Amino acid sequence: MTTILLDSLVPIFAVMGLGYFAGWVRDIDNTHVAELNALVMDFALPASLFIATASTPWVMVMILWPMLLMIIVAMLALYVLSFWMQRRLFGLGSSAASVQALTIAQPNYGAAGLPLIAAVFNNMHAVYVALTLAAGSILVSPLTLAVLEANKSSGSGQSGLGLVLGAVGRSFLKPIVLAPILGIVFSFLAVPLPDFISRAFILIGQGAGGVAAFLTGLILSSQAFLLNGNVVTGTLLKNVAQPLLAVGLIMLLPMPNDEARATILLAALPSGFFGVLFGLRYGVETQQAGSTLIASSILSAISLAAVVAVTGD
Repeated sequence: MTTILLDSLVPIFAVMGLGYFAGWVRDIDNTHVAELNALVMDFALPASLFIATASTPWVMVMILWPMLLMIIVAMLALYVLSFWMQRRLFGLGSSAASVQALTIAQPNYGAAGLPLIAAVFNNMHAVYVALTLAAGSILVSPLTLAVLEANKSSGSGQSGLGLVLGAVGRSFLKPIVLAPILGIVFSFLAVPLPDFISRAFILIGQGAGGVAAFLTGLILSSQAFLLNGNVVTGTLLKNVAQPLLAVGLIMLLPMPNDEARATILLAALPSGFFGVLFGLRYGVETQQAGSTLIASSILSAISLAAVVAVTGD
């Protein structure tokens, strides 16, 4: 178990720590990172998502539908609850609330999920991570993108139903959302990708998780760490409530042992960095989200260890 945790969590902390150190010593300007953010969100991560989904046989998607359903329900339920809490209990504006809700609801599949699943199972099970990351990008991330786009457009005088529909439409045209959708279309149609195209996407996408973790650390180095009720609540929702919700859902819809264990493990991952990066892209204050990301990652050394132990054979 110790090896599994070291393999899955140490790389995240190490790369985020490098990014934090680079910003702290001012080797890289941690207040002007829009270009790095564009590299991650518009090119590296979309390429990684596209090649992962396009190369997954459609039959595998069909086999894993119960697992995908459980993951999606767990993310959406936590997103809705978190967004409501941010607005009603903590008084955040809708943009900041959506960023914090995404940070809480969508686990760190890219940087932590792949090494965890490889350590618990083997590299052949990486399809679990690819599909759940795609599901989050297609169904959860657009919720935050739509809110951010709507608030951005409202500042220019737009309003009403057209504002909402326009914001939703623009969210689905973002590369981070559009890429996995196109990949799933390729998978469904069984369209083979030429080797040179696959290698091109793999080349730019293979460093996506590492660059994103580095960029997250760089962004966090410009912020003070908060430990308030919002951060504590968000961390407990992510690290404790979400895996427990996954357990409850699995009891309603039983599935093979490996898939059930993978579902719980993926739900128990610490907070992901999409919320922080989206906040940066739209100029939204991310101190709450950044602090939640750090606290969730630290607590996962205990909570994820417990989940690995309880779900072990």
